[in-house]
Amino acid sequence: MNKILPFAKVFIIVDLCLILYCLVFQNNIWLLNTQVAFLGSLFVTLASFFSYKRNVQNRLSNLDLSKQLKDERDKIDEIDDPFDLYSENEEIPEEELTAQKIKEIIKEEKTKVKRDSFKNAVFSAGGFVSIYRILGYATLVLGFFALNNNKILLPIPFLIGLAIVPISVLISKITLKSGEDQ
Repeated sequence: MNKILPFAKVFIIVDLCLILYCLVFQNNIWLLNTQVAFLGSLFVTLASFFSYKRNVQNRLSNLDLSKQLKDERDKIDEIDDPFDLYSENEEIPEEELTAQKIKEIIKEEKTKVKRDSFKNAVFSAGGFVSIYRILGYATLVLGFFALNNNKILLPIPFLIGLAIVPISVLISKITLKSGEDQ
């Protein structure tokens, strides 16, 4: 929660500036368009954050540390190969590398990649099929259609309202980064 608070403050400040601009220089239709887009965008962003956070926590809780402890390496291996890039590679002499052998190696690596990408998609499905994200997108789409059906949709303020969240995140990251540097 402590990490969300600085972002929330920036969201509120940027949104209040936009509300003030709409009230002073524009009209209530502009204000309505920006706020519908902002709230829908904010709901989608928060839902995405929480669903991916839960997904990462679930994957960390299911992490098999015993498997990793079996493959313990000595200090010299850790210094020479800190990311363990070469441990499972078996050396094949160049004279044994034929076109057929190279094709087999490539085919084997492709099956590993396919298996790992499918496994990753299954594990991360909870992040992108979250009920909260679906509700967030439904809110955004329904708000868009409600404005459009009532003939009060203005694309520019709607897009400005959508842009509040990414702009606020960017501002937050810049201010947090500059605060850490000092």
